[in-house]
Amino acid sequence: MEILVIRKKATREEIQEMLKTLDSYIKIAVDIEQGILAGGGIMHADCEAVLLEHESKQENIWGANWDPVTKTIEFDALINIRPRQNNRKMQIQDFEIRSKVEQITRNLLELA
Repeated sequence: MEILVIRKKATREEIQEMLKTLDSYIKIAVDIEQGILAGGGIMHADCEAVLLEHESKQENIWGANWDPVTKTIEFDALINIRPRQNNRKMQIQDFEIRSKVEQITRNLLELA
């Protein structure tokens, strides 16, 4: 399992590498402050750990799932449960945060 940090538009090869872990979708952690993401882990926390190693701040990292075939995003992840940030569920509750996660994910992972 190799978790990749994506800072600019992912290549088809990078998408395929991240898909090797779960086959049909990619677990990602998105840094909404830096506009980057990490993908390809078994758990969102694996991706989060890689971003933390790359100087991301935990409060800026949110988990989601990306399906490259249907181009859909699921905003559910255990790392999203954050009562201190008013997010008490696995799903990202704040519309602004969800929008940022979606925009960054689409900009970096959506192939033409």
